[in-house]
Amino acid sequence: MGAMRPTVLLFDIDGTLVTTGGAGRRSMALAFQALHGRLDACDSFSMSGMTDRAIVRKGLDIIGVHPSSDAISAVIDSYLLHLTQEVPLVDERDYRLHPGMREAVEAALSRPGFAVGLGTGNVRQGARIKLERVRIHDRFSFGGFGCDHEDRVELIRHGAQSGANLLGAPLQECRVVVIGDTPKDVAAAKGIGASCIGVGTGNFTPDSLLSCGADYAFPDFTAREALAALLDGR
Repeated sequence: MGAMRPTVLLFDIDGTLVTTGGAGRRSMALAFQALHGRLDACDSFSMSGMTDRAIVRKGLDIIGVHPSSDAISAVIDSYLLHLTQEVPLVDERDYRLHPGMREAVEAALSRPGFAVGLGTGNVRQGARIKLERVRIHDRFSFGGFGCDHEDRVELIRHGAQSGANLLGAPLQECRVVVIGDTPKDVAAAKGIGASCIGVGTGNFTPDSLLSCGADYAFPDFTAREALAALLDGR
């Protein structure tokens, strides 16, 4: 086997690294209530795989408010304030790091030529709030976030480029792997020509993620082949 190419790993957060016991959805609803008097702005659609700004844009549209940049930013700011309050309130049985994820991140960090980052629709501060509770935020030195771009393909591209820069390698020479739990994660990976490892720890099964084009998919990262796929796969 030849030398492994420089590798950029981009981990999604919600449903992939962690389950937050609904803290994010509640915080978003409270933000809409605080600013627009509506708790139900986001009740009619799934947030899975959406960026924070796309969620707010859709919620504003549903309640008949023009989704200007300022209006979106105001909701995001309120959401972050509520998230800071909601995350500590969730019972530890409902707020957890998914099985095998800490071990996978640590194994990748121990490998030379690996850059381990985030690829998430969360804005950067929201990612920090969610991951600090499970004491893993400091393991990710870069990422593509919902504040980098509203479109998931473009934020994944941003994260991949950031990882390549850390490795001192041209992006086109890197192996890029997106780890996620939704078809939107798969589509974003494929949108930049990256590989994707799906995990069935969110709302989608491994089979459904494979059918969307994931290169690998596992129930969670305790699966025997999961770590090999992450560290040595295509």
